[in-house]
Amino acid sequence: MPAESKFEVSLIKELLRLYPGAIILKNDPNLTQGFPDRLLLFKDKWAAFEIKAYETARHRQNQDYYIDVLNTMSYASFVYPENKESFLYELQYALRPSRATRIFKR
Repeated sequence: MPAESKFEVSLIKELLRLYPGAIILKNDPNLTQGFPDRLLLFKDKWAAFEIKAYETARHRQNQDYYIDVLNTMSYASFVYPENKESFLYELQYALRPSRATRIFKR
């Protein structure tokens, strides 16, 4: 199994463990050239990400553009083994609840 595929399988499993009930979609690469590989839907939030085998892996045409545009809308990033921990941290921040939890006093 190629390195990217192996990393992708383990990352998806980890994301589904961290975000129970999340839906992770694989986008059609032939539909919009350069659109990120995956879309994660969780409650009322979403994130897009492009999986790479390693940090210096080649970016296809328009990938940087879509990551930048989608990151202004919600959260989007490239993810590879070297930045996985920071990706997970940023994702946790992006998927946090919109408002603070209410604590009722008696």
